Amino acid sequence: MSMTIAENMNAVKLRIGDAAVEAGRDPASVRLVVVSKTHPVEVIVDALETGHRCFGENRVQEAEAKWPDLRARYPGLELHLIGPLQSNKAREAMALFDVIQTLDRPKLAETFVRLRDEGVALPRLFVQINTGCEPQKAGVLPTEADAFLGRCAEEWRLPIAGLMCIPPVDQEPSPHFALLRKIAERHGITGLSMGMSDDYPVAVALGATMVRVGSAIFGAR
Repeated sequence: MSMTIAENMNAVKLRIGDAAVEAGRDPASVRLVVVSKTHPVEVIVDALETGHRCFGENRVQEAEAKWPDLRARYPGLELHLIGPLQSNKAREAMALFDVIQTLDRPKLAETFVRLRDEGVALPRLFVQINTGCEPQKAGVLPTEADAFLGRCAEEWRLPIAGLMCIPPVDQEPSPHFALLRKIAERHGITGLSMGMSDDYPVAVALGATMVRVGSAIFGAR
C-alpha cells in the first residue's frame, strides 16, 4: 500500500473532522467521496486498502471498466457519478452507480422516470445547480432551481436526496455554497455535495454533507 495515499486520506479526514467540529457539527455527518476519475485500478486499490469505500467517477464508460471487479473484491462500495450524464447512458449509469449527483435537465429526469417505470432501480439522485451561471458548465440555473425541484417532486415523483455544485474556479466559493444550502432548505433537501480539494473545509463549515476530494489524496493528475 502506498503510505502516501493512506497518509493523505487520513489528513483529509482529519481536516474534515476539524472543520465540522469548528462549525459545531458532528464529523460523522460529512461523507468523503474520493474522486478516482482518471486514476488506474492499482492506485484506487491503495485507497481501498485504507478501508475507505465511497468513491466518485466522472464517466460511465471509465467506471464500467474499473469498478465491477473492484466491487467483487471490496464489499460495501458506494459509487457516485459526479460528471455529466448523457441520457443515452442513463440505463448503464443506473446499474453501476449508487448515487448520481448530476441530474441537471428535464430530459434526463424524464429518462430516469421512464426507466424506473420499466422496473430499473433508481440510484439516489442529486440535482446539480450551476451556481455561477457558467455557460460552459452543466447544471440547473439558480433562477430555475425551484421550478425544476418542484417538477421532480410533483410531476416526475423523483425523490431528490441532495443538491450538488461546482463553483467557478476564479471565485470565492463561500457564496456559492451558501446559495446551494438556501435552495436546499427551501425544499427540505438535506444532502449537500459541495467542496473539492481546494475548498472542502469551507464547504464543511457551510453545511456540506459530502465533499468530493481527489487531488488532495492522489496528487495532481
